[in-house]
Amino acid sequence: MNQSHASEPLLLIISSPSGAGKTTLTHRLLDQFGEQLAFSISHTTRAPRPNEVDGQDYHFIDHAAFRARIAEGQFAEWAEVHGNLYGTSVGEIERARRAGRRVLLFDVDYQGARQIKAKRPEAVGVFILPPSMSELRRRLESRGTESPESLERRYAKAKEEIEHYPFFDYLVLNDDLQQALAELRGIIHAELCRRRRLAPSAEALLREPPPEP
Repeated sequence: MNQSHASEPLLLIISSPSGAGKTTLTHRLLDQFGEQLAFSISHTTRAPRPNEVDGQDYHFIDHAAFRARIAEGQFAEWAEVHGNLYGTSVGEIERARRAGRRVLLFDVDYQGARQIKAKRPEAVGVFILPPSMSELRRRLESRGTESPESLERRYAKAKEEIEHYPFFDYLVLNDDLQQALAELRGIIHAELCRRRRLAPSAEALLREPPPEP
């Protein structure tokens, strides 16, 4: 691996069924890693939830604009989830690299994770599991933002999403938020220390001339 590739950010994919706590965990990671971590802001056709900010949580666009971007090849991945379209711009990786970020975090479903890893096999996938299906349903209900029909769709979809857990490199059980956050931090620190990422630094040391006598 050459030095230019080593300078690229760690591509960290975090996926989960709705209600497993993925959004809370990703926001905590952003707070704790600060300027070292960038969040890949996805485009979506769904309506913003309360407290979501356009350009910060998602780029909210309509179906026509989304389809136009697909036709222009602007997405590294895209998928239809619960009747809405979600996509990741191909420019996100380059944007993070130019900014000197060490980690680029993707908040996508398993379909998006497969597309990203098909193009960038070095990407690391983490799947967040709820402690139980009953707890998952309770969390969905406690949001107060879902219609009864939407809630049933998301709950029915959850088991299908969990069936794809073998595709991911790591699983994190989100029973206790702080413990789950600590495990995610550990995954990031371990992946940043991978030999393939730091090999150029080791090789540079070996090429250093001996000190003057």
